Amino acid sequence: MKYLDEYRDPVVARRLLQEIHATATRPWTIMEVCGGQTHTIVRQGIDELLPDGLRMIHGPGCPVCVTPLELIDKALAIAARPEVIFTSYGDMLRVPGSHTDLLALKARGADVRVVYSPVDAVDLARRNPDRQVVFFAVGFETTAPANAMAVLRADALGLPNFGILVSHVLVPPAMTAILESPATRVQGFLAAGHVCAVMGWTEYEPLAARYRVPVVVTGFEPLDLLEGILMTVRQLEEGRHEVENQYARAVLRSGNTAAQDAIRRVFIVGDRTWRGIGPIPGSGLHLAPAFAAYDAETRFGVAALTAREHPHCVAGEILQGTKVPTDCRAYGTLCTPRTPLGAPMVSTEGTCAAFHNAGRRNDT
Repeated sequence: MKYLDEYRDPVVARRLLQEIHATATRPWTIMEVCGGQTHTIVRQGIDELLPDGLRMIHGPGCPVCVTPLELIDKALAIAARPEVIFTSYGDMLRVPGSHTDLLALKARGADVRVVYSPVDAVDLARRNPDRQVVFFAVGFETTAPANAMAVLRADALGLPNFGILVSHVLVPPAMTAILESPATRVQGFLAAGHVCAVMGWTEYEPLAARYRVPVVVTGFEPLDLLEGILMTVRQLEEGRHEVENQYARAVLRSGNTAAQDAIRRVFIVGDRTWRGIGPIPGSGLHLAPAFAAYDAETRFGVAALTAREHPHCVAGEILQGTKVPTDCRAYGTLCTPRTPLGAPMVSTEGTCAAFHNAGRRNDT
């Protein structure tokens, strides 16, 4: 990718690290919200190069990981129906449900297909009027505009055989829940740059002021993250609690207003359960009443399904940052990328997968 190397320049990286070491005079704890940021931090060893006492906590910023187990089971129940073509992005196929996953279901004959866009699923519905086509709409605010446009397109084409299984979650309410937890140690946040590219950062300004925590909108390359950490440490050392934008090449304060309009047309804000964390008020998107006909949960009668997490999986504590993968007794033994107990070991943004791919092992 053109210009990518400039965000991985080792000379600049060393300079930023030196400045972080010179600036941090006290212990601080910073949470990066996004799973993509977690993978860069762990893969590049950034967390191991920081000053003693400056700790990075890996937050719940992996949408695949926070999709509740019961919703995976609902997806499996829908996908198993013979009249259904079930579509999803590839990272959902190996996320374990209570008894199986979508990939295994596909191997047993279910019509499960990987798509690259929700609009691909709309096109499948147009070309297969005798089949029910369902798209698994998972993600933060980043993917919500495309999913909203898919619903709008299906509605414009008059496709009653298209539906979506919605599992959209919102970042600011999750940050609020973390800050209000008695167990929290978070003193500052690196906000997810791609979410802010859609939503801007005005939502974070009341949060920063109320909880007196700095929030730095940050990108995903090593230099982005080092600069974001430095900006957060400067605020902490100076006693400031503002929203700053490190990711200026991609993010405006107002965000993408056209994308926000699409979200508001199709979705409404409501409560949402996060895997391993539980219900967070006002933290999810649901189809608006005008588009309720496209709700796959209702159409296939799976709304009442419930599920229980695997007893050895501590995904909830990992997603809240109170534990790291190597604190889990199942990590690397019962739970591996080939035999995952929870989504954080499967997803390309999962913290457990990041640790395992980087060769970090449980020494206990």
